[in-house]
Amino acid sequence: MFTPQGPTFRELAVQALSSVEHGYDLLAPKFDHTPFRTPDSVLGPVARVLRGLGPFDSGLDLCCGTGAGMDVLRQVCRERVTGVDISAGMLAVGRARAEARERGGDRTGGPVPAAHEAPGRAATPPREEWVRADARALPFGPAFDLAVSFGAFGHFLPRERPGLFAQVHAALRPGGRFVFPIAAPSRPGSLAYGTLLAFDVAMRVRNALWRPPFVMYYRVFRLGDVRAELVRAGFEVELYALPELGRRPDGSPRCRLVAATKTPLSRVAPGK
Repeated sequence: MFTPQGPTFRELAVQALSSVEHGYDLLAPKFDHTPFRTPDSVLGPVARVLRGLGPFDSGLDLCCGTGAGMDVLRQVCRERVTGVDISAGMLAVGRARAEARERGGDRTGGPVPAAHEAPGRAATPPREEWVRADARALPFGPAFDLAVSFGAFGHFLPRERPGLFAQVHAALRPGGRFVFPIAAPSRPGSLAYGTLLAFDVAMRVRNALWRPPFVMYYRVFRLGDVRAELVRAGFEVELYALPELGRRPDGSPRCRLVAATKTPLSRVAPGK
């Protein structure tokens, strides 16, 4: 699962016994060498759909980590891209990668093409910002045309999602889109289903026995529930298949892109 440059078992154990914020601070220097970073095989299909929906002026990467989603935003946003994360360590690595890119190389590996050299990108790269903040209390007004997020929703309990979606809604301009991929549930009895179930159980046992908690429950992020919560938050929801990521035996896509649009007259009801 890990490259030689990735974290050791001991480092992962220390992270797992930390809070979410401190755990990612510890993991940040080696995060891009783990399978936890969203792979290019997912980022590429998302960028393809967004190029068809855009272009956009300003984009927000929610729970940006070291900036995998920022790479997508640079392809489709013309003026400004902003990454927000609670982990100062992850943001520091993201900034360092961005600075290395401007100098023509990437500290995590080989050379990275300049923004104007990459297919589909604007001649002038958008301005970048890296902001430390809790996604449940975003420090923005309605300033963005696009918000994306990759692999972060397991860190929020189901009862926190309405507030999270309301925060994103408030940060978008009318007509702005909140976009993220979501995988189809694994078939009960499959290896993927058993692996995810075992991970979920292990996290719940860990949190029952140890403080502070480390919230990471991906089995509770289900498309039907999420779609209904987005609608209640004031979004209109569309789904886009990502066929590059394969299909299930019944022919349905293994992964879809949720595109939630803030309607021009939408408002979140008081208390939501």
